[in-house]
Amino acid sequence: EASNSQTHSSPEHTPSTMKLSLALLAATAASSASAFTVGPKAFDVGARRSSIALNASRNRQKIASRTQWAEARGYTEDAVAAETVEAGLLTNEEGLSYVKLVHPDTGASSEVYLYGGVVTSYIDGEGTEFIAVRPDAKMDGSKPISGGLSHCWPQFGPGEIQQHGFARNVEWTVKSMTDTSVELEMAPSDYTKEMWDKEFLCTFTVTLEDDQLSTKMFVENKGEEAFDFQAALHSYFTVSALDNLEIAGSFEGKEFLNKLAGDGGEMQTEDRSSITIGEEYDRVY
Repeated sequence: EASNSQTHSSPEHTPSTMKLSLALLAATAASSASAFTVGPKAFDVGARRSSIALNASRNRQKIASRTQWAEARGYTEDAVAAETVEAGLLTNEEGLSYVKLVHPDTGASSEVYLYGGVVTSYIDGEGTEFIAVRPDAKMDGSKPISGGLSHCWPQFGPGEIQQHGFARNVEWTVKSMTDTSVELEMAPSDYTKEMWDKEFLCTFTVTLEDDQLSTKMFVENKGEEAFDFQAALHSYFTVSALDNLEIAGSFEGKEFLNKLAGDGGEMQTEDRSSITIGEEYDRVY
């Protein structure tokens, strides 16, 4: 899990990105938990965007073609064609709908569930899975999916409404989709209005590129009054080992809450520009 500290931003358009470099796996990601104020009607130039990118290998020469992969294992071209994963809107065994994205050139793929608008898989062209889902996750809609790139919106953590908000446990709708991209929407419902009576429209776009998976969230205020909200991707990443993990970013000199220090946690200052983990961590930067 990764999150950063809350900040308050003015209405101007300012995208924010924080990257995590995963050594050997060559993955980077961004996760933010920011408090934003969005005024009414200033959507085209004044609404908020936050983005996250998961970068796979940059070395295209390492990506073997599916035909070469199959020939090395004795498969015929017909068998490869029969087993080729197709993109589209699918349904899992428990009845939940998800979008399968497949890159036509690299064979990379991603899965995005409509329930919670959560990305549950990103496999690069070399077959490496970057996203983790808990083995005990409920995939039937009975509770939010535990894992993936899970939304925290319009609240991060505890607060006036339920933990991490409601975006993770409502059904998003497909606005548009191709083999490599899907655009989901979330609008107010009777369920959301009971706890947060704001007029909004959230658009979440997932794009499978040649060597990375990119996501972007766009929040519109559809009402007459400004409102505050927080947004984060509560991200779970699969890694080979902690020894191979490095988290890079603008950490040096920043304060963070070390929840494992003292009786109830304490504020500390980071003196590293990148973070390696050699003990149990529970920190909020």
